[in-house]
Amino acid sequence: MIQVNGELLPAAATVQELLDRQGWRADRVAVEKNGEIVRRGDFSATALHDGDRLEIVRFVGGG
Repeated sequence: MIQVNGELLPAAATVQELLDRQGWRADRVAVEKNGEIVRRGDFSATALHDGDRLEIVRFVGGG
């Protein structure tokens, strides 16, 4: 299990896989893994493991 924004979720192989599974667009989020910012270009190569903690911020447009 990994922790995403305080919620426990089954681990995915990579950050990109997690985003896809959750229906979140990579170009509309910022991801922090275990206290370190993950560059958008590294989402597909950043492996996730049991016990990882992620904070994902989604950008929302509006006026």
